[in-house]
This record gives sequence, C-alpha cells and structure tokens, in this order.
Amino acid sequence: MRLSVLAVAMAMSASVVSAIDLIEIKGRHFYNKATGDPFFIKGVDYQPGGSSGFKTGADPLSDPDKCARDIYLFQKLGINTIRVYSVDPEVNHDKCMTLLAAAGIYLVLDVNSPLLNQHLHDLEPWTTYTQKYLEHVFQVIEVFSGYDNTLAFLAGNEVVHTAGSEKVVPRYLKALVRDMKGYITNHIHRIIPVGYSNADHVEFRVSLAEYLSCGSVGYIDFFAVNSYQWCGKNTFSGSGYDVLVNDYGNYSLPIFFSEYGCNLVRPRIFQETEALFSDKMTGVFSGGLIYEFTNETANYGIVQMSTNGKDATILPEFDTLQKVHAAASSPKIPSGATENPRITKCQPKSYYWNITGDSDLPDTLGASFIKDGVTKGKWVKGKFLEEKDLTLSTTSTIKDTAGKEVTDKKVKVVASIKQDPIPSGGHGLNTGGGVGEGYVPDSPDNNNGTSGNNTDSAAGSVQFAFGTVLAGALAAALATL
Repeated sequence: MRLSVLAVAMAMSASVVSAIDLIEIKGRHFYNKATGDPFFIKGVDYQPGGSSGFKTGADPLSDPDKCARDIYLFQKLGINTIRVYSVDPEVNHDKCMTLLAAAGIYLVLDVNSPLLNQHLHDLEPWTTYTQKYLEHVFQVIEVFSGYDNTLAFLAGNEVVHTAGSEKVVPRYLKALVRDMKGYITNHIHRIIPVGYSNADHVEFRVSLAEYLSCGSVGYIDFFAVNSYQWCGKNTFSGSGYDVLVNDYGNYSLPIFFSEYGCNLVRPRIFQETEALFSDKMTGVFSGGLIYEFTNETANYGIVQMSTNGKDATILPEFDTLQKVHAAASSPKIPSGATENPRITKCQPKSYYWNITGDSDLPDTLGASFIKDGVTKGKWVKGKFLEEKDLTLSTTSTIKDTAGKEVTDKKVKVVASIKQDPIPSGGHGLNTGGGVGEGYVPDSPDNNNGTSGNNTDSAAGSVQFAFGTVLAGALAAALATL
C-alpha cells in the first residue's frame, strides 16, 4: 500500500481496520510485505458464465451490484484470493476492485481471453503472437496495475495441453513473459509477479516448470498447477499428492494450485484442501484456488446463479468448503522447508523432458509498446475509490442451502482502501523483461552447447527489487513531511 509516513502511523494506532498490504515473493513463497508473514492463497476461480460466455463490454469485475453479492459470499467462504480468467480492459473496474480490497481479497488475473487477438493458439502460436495480441495483454496490465490487491498476472492457462503443443508453445510462453515483464519494468510503478497456469500432465510436469523458470530473460516468478487428482475420500499418498510434492521439492519458485477440486465423487468433502494447508504441503505449495465459484455446465460450482444471472443460491458444497477453510485458518511453513536457487542458465533444448525447451525466443512484436506504453489517456491505471462510493450490499437475492433468503448481505470492510497517487513511469529494475531481443545470450543452445548450472537466489533478486522500491517510496514520503 502506498501510504505516507503519517498515514502509516495512524494505521498502526487504529487497529480496527488495516491496510490491504502488498504481497511479495521471497524465495519459494509469497509473503505479506507489511507484516512479513507467509501468505497462502486460499481462494476460488471466478468467471460467472464461464470462459465461453465472455464478451466485450462486461466482465466479472465490472458490475458493482453483482460484485457486492459475490464478495459477501467470498467473505462467508473465508477466502483471501480469487482468480479471474478474462476481463475487458475498456470497462471500469474501480468499484469492484476497491470492494475486493476493502474485503481483504486479492486478485490473480489471466491476461488472455477466448476472443480474437486475445490469446495464444496452442498448436500454431506464431499465428496469434501478434502486435494486436500484445497490445491487449499490455492494456490489461496497465489497467489492473493500479490496484494494490492485484497479486499476480498469469501469462497463460493450459496452453501446453493438446498433443503437439509441448513442441511449439513453450518458447512463445517464455517470450510472452519476457514482454510482460519488459512492459512492467518500463511502465508499472511496482513489481507484479508473472507466472503460468499449467495442466498437470505428468510427462512434462517438471520439465515445463524448469524451462519457464530458467535463464536471464523471460523467466516466470511462480508456477501454478491445475490439479484434479484427489477425488473423494482419499489419503495423501493414495491421491498421489506425495508424488506431486516430491516432484516439485527442488523447485525454486512459489507454486500453488490455480485450479483444484475433483468432482467425480459427490458430494465433495475437500480433504485435499485440508492436505494443501498442512505441513505436508506448505513447505512446497502456497495454497490454491478451488474450481469453481459459480456452477457452470461442468458442474464444479459451489453457488448456483439464477437464469437471469442476478440471484444466487448457496449449494451444500459451499458450506463444506467454508468449514474446511475455517479449520485451516493458520497454515505455516514447516521448519524443515528448503530454499533452492533459481537456475539462471538454461539447458540445451533437448534436456527438457517431453517438451521443446528452446531458448532462442521469437523477437517481440510489442517493442513499441514496451518502449512507449499503450495509448495514453485511453488506458488509465485503475484506482481505489472512497468507501462512501462503494456498494456494500447487493440488491440480488441470496438463498442458503435450505432455501431461506439471506437478509444481512453487507460486505464487511476489513482493510483500508486509502491510496496515494500512483507515480508515473516504471519501477526500472531488471526482472527478466526484454525490449525486443529474442536471443538469449547465456543459453547453451547459443554458445556451441556449453552447458552450465549458474544459479542465483530467487529470494535475493526479488527481495532486492522490492527493497529498492520500498526505499524510494519511503524517501519520497519523508520528503513531504
């Protein structure tokens, strides 16, 4: 949160409401920047109407009344994060994002949508990796970077999935991450982590994670996994979660479930949620997002919307998950958890099992945007509103599992939404972004096959970046007193 020194002092003295704090990465976990406590993602995937129903002119974060309805339910569910798959950067999100922040809830946001020129094709990515596509990506980043509760951006979701995609998509994903980070460095005032959401294919579970995290250009800040392997009543080893934890045991970056919640056995009892926030997993995993909030055609939802999309009925699995979340209220990093350095030199492309891990990245088609930004004036960073401007209670009808109408539907304000003006320009630090260079100079594929295992501490590099930004902000605040 960008607060003046005086405001910080006032916030410390008034303990009823605390600021919505920034979340940072140190090593292989997320942390609350203000308190220093580990931050575990406890959330849901949120795209009412499903991705196939997405159209321009509206999105899940553009209707204040519907946001009030669902944020009330988010609080009831006991979550701290939502994931949204598709947004329209041309519509206003200030009210919904401010209300989320006031409720203490963060956003993990995909930068893609199913619409034309807004995603990468999984088998022919070169046909969709275009200037128009990158412009859309940068527009989303520009708008949502203004909100302190924007926790992270996802460069893609299961783009490596269809047979054959593992050979052609990885280098385009790495190029996209490079481009996103280049734009953030030059035009966004704070570091916002960039990652990827992976379909949990065992054949490239580890190799894709390793490839996307290596090198000095285009490396991700975290890796996310869509996992549905724990079904019904099971055990840590019987579900294969022990293998999952072991496979990522030596990984250097934060990992979380970007989707989870098998529905093959009903009703769901969410034993996997208990495991996810236990010491068996918290040394490696940083929580996860249940798939999904609203009930769509695949029948994963925990809330049923009316046919007009306005009213909501809580389903029994909502109550079950609420109880499981409450029982897992204070996850901790176990004392024996290890930290591993990030590999700063990529291996030859033949090294990465079952994928083509090519370090010769395509040249960016977004160099002009990375240098000059998206059109000024049209694309403006979002901002928090004052509490008096918020819709805290919805006009929608909400019914509980017994069919009884809920009367007290008011969102509880638990975090401060005071926000100083956003400084112009970018944070200016090298976090693996680029401005058009497709060539990766330290890749073995580009130096006659000479391999290396150069590493650095992900904790050190990312923490240094945050520390530099903090020092600048503190100096600026002191200068105003």
